[in-house]
Amino acid sequence: MTEQQPTAQSGIVDPLISESAHRLFGDVCGFDAVQQAETDRWSAPIWQAVADSGFAWIGIPEQVGGSGGTLADACEVLRIAGANAAPIPLAETGLLGGWLLGSAGLTIPDGPVSVVPITADQPLSAQATADGGVVLSGSVDRVPWATSAHRLVVLLPVDDGDVVVSIDPALVSVEAAENLAGEPRDTVSFAGVEIGADDVGEAPQGVNAESLRLRGALSRVMMMAGALEAMSELTIEYTTDRQQFGRPVGRFQAVQQHLVWGAQDAAITTMAAQVAARDASRDLMSAKFQIGAAKVVADEAASTATRWAHQAHGAMGMTQEYALHHYSRRLWAWRHEYSSPGQWASQVGDAAQTAGADRLYELIAT
Repeated sequence: MTEQQPTAQSGIVDPLISESAHRLFGDVCGFDAVQQAETDRWSAPIWQAVADSGFAWIGIPEQVGGSGGTLADACEVLRIAGANAAPIPLAETGLLGGWLLGSAGLTIPDGPVSVVPITADQPLSAQATADGGVVLSGSVDRVPWATSAHRLVVLLPVDDGDVVVSIDPALVSVEAAENLAGEPRDTVSFAGVEIGADDVGEAPQGVNAESLRLRGALSRVMMMAGALEAMSELTIEYTTDRQQFGRPVGRFQAVQQHLVWGAQDAAITTMAAQVAARDASRDLMSAKFQIGAAKVVADEAASTATRWAHQAHGAMGMTQEYALHHYSRRLWAWRHEYSSPGQWASQVGDAAQTAGADRLYELIAT
């Protein structure tokens, strides 16, 4: 039987990509490097190593300035980045911002990119100009890595269609802020900022607010799956090495329960994430249920698995000098990005209700 080769439609990840990403992120994302990045709000060495590898733009066609590869490849790299708590805007630069820029025929920079999240509670006003540019006004919170980005990218409606806008950060006001994990989530203010026509591109069919939300949620699911795997492995390692009453604490039945539950959460989330990535690589909009279901699973696991891990670690899990918080705090932060846990649960429930009892198994199984 011939082994199936990876294609854009198959959703199969090239194993060489996984091996290279594991090696790269394992080399550059040590405890001290991640800890220092939180203090400095940036890590030039980590970013440069990932950029030199081309992983920052994987999943974007080479003809528009990317590194090639599939959406599934990009998702796998994000999973591995999450497992190493990589403190860089990897999802924003490639899977989200790079995708928007490339789709609209705009230049993809050779540095980090941030995507400005436009939501109903923090809209951005856009007025078209006579020469094809736009004037932007408003203020947006929780913009990832805005202080380090070479370009800010925003997708928003102008007149009768959506446009992608590439913005020089020097044109806007950026106020530094962080999420629970210490990752930059800045406030960006646009005071009548005029963007020329060269930096405005029409969003093609299929590139819209919903497809961006789905890609954003998928990016968080993949990173959360990696973080859950790493957290489970770290907990098993700690409870194997830590001695209490003359034997490893992992031998105690109560602790073993925590280990099993944490490993279960990690395995289920990874499986759901990989199914979502596989189906999204074939047709993003058709994978809406799978992405939503994976986000619900990841959001729930972020709550339960971190509890098991911290309880198994005891006081050690609460110290800055130990790596557990690099994962637990990111999980708590990422679960609230690209729609809240409650919103995704409601949408998955609505889809199941719409399918009805006769089609429920088909909806879940296929």
